Amino acid sequence: MALIYLALALLVAVVDQVIKYFVLENLVTAGRVTAIPHLLDLIYVENTGVAFGMFSDLRWLFVVITGIVIVAFIVMLFKGGYKSKLFSISAVLIIGGGIGNLVDRIVHGFVVDYLQLSFFSPVCNFADYCISVGTVLLVVYLIFYSDFSNNDKKAKEISENE
Repeated sequence: MALIYLALALLVAVVDQVIKYFVLENLVTAGRVTAIPHLLDLIYVENTGVAFGMFSDLRWLFVVITGIVIVAFIVMLFKGGYKSKLFSISAVLIIGGGIGNLVDRIVHGFVVDYLQLSFFSPVCNFADYCISVGTVLLVVYLIFYSDFSNNDKKAKEISENE
């Protein structure tokens, strides 16, 4: 089952790279394009940092950190994380988005961003949204469904009884 989730993560990364290919081929020269008036604009941005362009020009540090996170999630999938569909879906999105942005950093030296929502001004990309949704799902999983929160409650009960 873990191989299926890994294949889905690779599919997310491929979709991200295909979109970015078309952005690089078409949007660079077009500039800003309104896709949905008052909601979504397409605009080409070369992001050398992380979220919202923070910490720009630390390319290789981000390559290493992203690589470690991707490997950690792959290991968790193969060690039984796939037993929870919520964890597996979050891992698929985080791994796939991470690979998509990792490829950009290695190949281009920056991440190709192109999506700007009217109510969220930073320019992002498909991979960024996959990572964000995957992270939110992971937090939901950790808080409500995992042994992580149960162990914390058990530790508190033990310390109160002593």
